[in-house]
Amino acid sequence: MNIHSRALLVHLFTATGAIFAMLAMLAAAEERWDMMFLWLVVAFFVDGIDGPLARKYNVKTNAPEFDGVLLDLIIDYLTYVFIPAFALFQSGLMDGWSGWVMIIIVTFASAMYFCDTRMKTKDNSFWGFPGCWNMLVLVLFALSPPWWVSLVLVTVLAVTMFAPLKFVHPVRTERWRAVTLPMALAWTFFAGWAAWVDFHPQSWAHWGLVITSLYLMFAGVAQQYLYDRKA
Repeated sequence: MNIHSRALLVHLFTATGAIFAMLAMLAAAEERWDMMFLWLVVAFFVDGIDGPLARKYNVKTNAPEFDGVLLDLIIDYLTYVFIPAFALFQSGLMDGWSGWVMIIIVTFASAMYFCDTRMKTKDNSFWGFPGCWNMLVLVLFALSPPWWVSLVLVTVLAVTMFAPLKFVHPVRTERWRAVTLPMALAWTFFAGWAAWVDFHPQSWAHWGLVITSLYLMFAGVAQQYLYDRKA
């Protein structure tokens, strides 16, 4: 198999995320939240490994007829933003006026963030919260907090999308990667576990989700405070 074919296969692998997004949406339409999140976890896993593969096979040079970055952003908007926001509204965790506010904030702010040319920092971290609403919504499903807690979290995170705060990329941010990458893999494991047991309130997966989410949320800010301001 030549290098062009291998690079093309990477694009095709990335595109499978659209299939998993549709399967997640169909499950959400039937209010089968456990299956919806399982498909989103699969899509999250694909998104985590297609980037390294794209760089390994240099898809920009070896398969330039397809724009891998654009393809990735389209799928990310579906799996990270659109479907999770729909699930949070449709599930009843945030309905009524708070749900409508959440839908407007999440979809509008994320659309602007995904086309922001400043979203990446020099160390390949994200500049502002990277719109990982799938992660937040899964944790909200697991913990089932009051609606106002969810609204506060959504609002604060939407603001931080455009704030001068760093958020680590689990694969591309080199600093602390030895910790960050296992944390991201652990989050994926706990997310799949929580969805598999249909978010049973006594599942230990919930604690794992909270711990790994807190690390992934604040690791970049900690690096910014400890290192960047000294540079």
